[in-house]
Amino acid sequence: MIDKSFDPKGVEEKWYGLWLEKGYFQADSKSDKPSYCIVIPPPNVTGSLHIGHALDITLQDIMVRWKRMSGFNTLWLPGTDHAGIATQNVVEKELKVRGMSRQDLGREAFIKKVWEWKEQYGGRIIHQLKRLGASCDWSRERFTLDEGLSRAVKEVFVRLHKEGLIYRGDYIINWCPRCHTALSDLEVEHEEVKGRLYHIRYNFAKGDGHVVVATTRPETLLGDTAVAVNPNDKRYKNIVGKVLSLPVLGREIPVVGDEFVDVGFGTGAVKVTPAHDPNDFEIAQRHNLPFIKIMTGDAKMTDEAGPYKGQDRFKCREHIIRDLKTAGLLVEVKDHKHGIGHCYRCKTVVEPYLSKQWFVKIKPLAEDAARAVRKGTVKIIPQGWENSYFDWMENIKDWCISRQIWWGHRIPVWYCSDMKNRECKDQNGIVVTTAAPEDCPYCGSRNLVQDEDVLDTWFSSALWPFSTLGWPDDTDDLRTFYPTSVLITGFDILFFWVARMIMMGMKFMDREPFRHVYIHALVRDATGHKMSKSKGNVVDPLEMTDTYGTDSFRFTLAAFAAQGRDIKFSVKRIEGYRNFINKIWNAARFILVNIKANDEIVSAAEIKNLSLADRWILSRLSSVAAEVNSSL
Repeated sequence: MIDKSFDPKGVEEKWYGLWLEKGYFQADSKSDKPSYCIVIPPPNVTGSLHIGHALDITLQDIMVRWKRMSGFNTLWLPGTDHAGIATQNVVEKELKVRGMSRQDLGREAFIKKVWEWKEQYGGRIIHQLKRLGASCDWSRERFTLDEGLSRAVKEVFVRLHKEGLIYRGDYIINWCPRCHTALSDLEVEHEEVKGRLYHIRYNFAKGDGHVVVATTRPETLLGDTAVAVNPNDKRYKNIVGKVLSLPVLGREIPVVGDEFVDVGFGTGAVKVTPAHDPNDFEIAQRHNLPFIKIMTGDAKMTDEAGPYKGQDRFKCREHIIRDLKTAGLLVEVKDHKHGIGHCYRCKTVVEPYLSKQWFVKIKPLAEDAARAVRKGTVKIIPQGWENSYFDWMENIKDWCISRQIWWGHRIPVWYCSDMKNRECKDQNGIVVTTAAPEDCPYCGSRNLVQDEDVLDTWFSSALWPFSTLGWPDDTDDLRTFYPTSVLITGFDILFFWVARMIMMGMKFMDREPFRHVYIHALVRDATGHKMSKSKGNVVDPLEMTDTYGTDSFRFTLAAFAAQGRDIKFSVKRIEGYRNFINKIWNAARFILVNIKANDEIVSAAEIKNLSLADRWILSRLSSVAAEVNSSL
């Protein structure tokens, strides 16, 4: 007999423990049943479950349990992401409390310390997933730095490099002065701010006259190597080729004509700072202009900044403005709204920065991934997200994949320090291989040094649907469960992760990594505002399950998700569903109390002999089951 009152925690622990003991969640790669597979979007190993995770898990578990009940050989593969910058930051903060830095430890000892942290704290989020009732096959749990996944990452890097799809070069990248690493475009969060537009006078080096340029970053004029105007702009057609005197420093720079310049912005004349602006970088390449770096990696001014050497970039801005005023070169200052890029991790203002980095030539991969969605091989639900997907694919830029941190997949590249012969010099001493070489394959030197950088976390995550199943080996799991069936995730990682998984799946498996992508809504607070710690409106999923029970919480999330729009989360709704579940418990208890020991199950043939009320109940049950199955 079941208890008189429903105790969610006791019931949940009892049954989840039994399910694990019986192995009900485990898949069989040799089964002849039809297969169904979902790979969990791996949460960061540093994190705790937030409400978005809870919604993810609830929707995935609904699909997985339904398919398992329907007789499918079902695999729900769990795992966590090593979360390069995030994890390194956590451990560095712990070291800082003790008055230490990662440089004090050295690379090898620091990485060992991170692994120790991972072993101590990394299991928290897996425990939380189990508390939410996730019916994953825990025997197949993966971590993005597992040996097998690391082998897949190296294999992909080497193959892409061999095909010319990975290259190294000096380009303008997004640089975080706080994290001291490059960031991809997707890792930069843009925020519109009320700034200022400074109009600055550049005098001609000889004779009278001047040109006024407008900029939001006056400190970068120290790195100017030209002023550009549109050659079709009648105001400036006679000054192209003339020489200007750079304000404050007095360095002579030319006026160049370039059609990139927007005649309607500012004064129609723009300063060209090739080492600190992506558009200026391209202008400089077209006009063979020099590149002058005026900032260090921690956003301090370099020797090239003259009297401003050593100053922080924003302090330098104040001093430049002061000195321009004193020299009579600051013509005008206007209020100006514009977008400022911030590091997605630490929120520091990002600098466009000239740096040698590794890139993926992404266009060829993006074309195949876009084609998969256009042909319907991959279906994105709701379909409205497809336009955003195509727009991003068509305007995609090469992916900067190198990061200047220590925790992560180290780039499988070695440099020959000797370069003893022409062949080695022709290769720039670069050796790309999955295993550490004992000597240089070109000149035989044993003096090899591995690249210091690691790969962008999203590089390994992009391989998740097939690396977790054993690729590059031809495993039973890979043959049985790839492609996976559906990916359920939020729209915020559609480009970070989903698009890149489709690219890598099409490239290395020659087919899509999943057949359907279900994009669910964003969970907001009861008033429709985004949840954040700073606003104090974050809902802790485990607090909800402890208070109301996991079923009540998951029932609420599933009901909200059906709305198909951003979810306004209300605790009052959980209370309502908790009461509903109590009614189900009481109904079940009522039935069990009234069933007699010798009562038999009614067969289908005997249903016609039941009362009208009983037949109506069975009819409603059948129609609801059919409706649910068709909707899933």
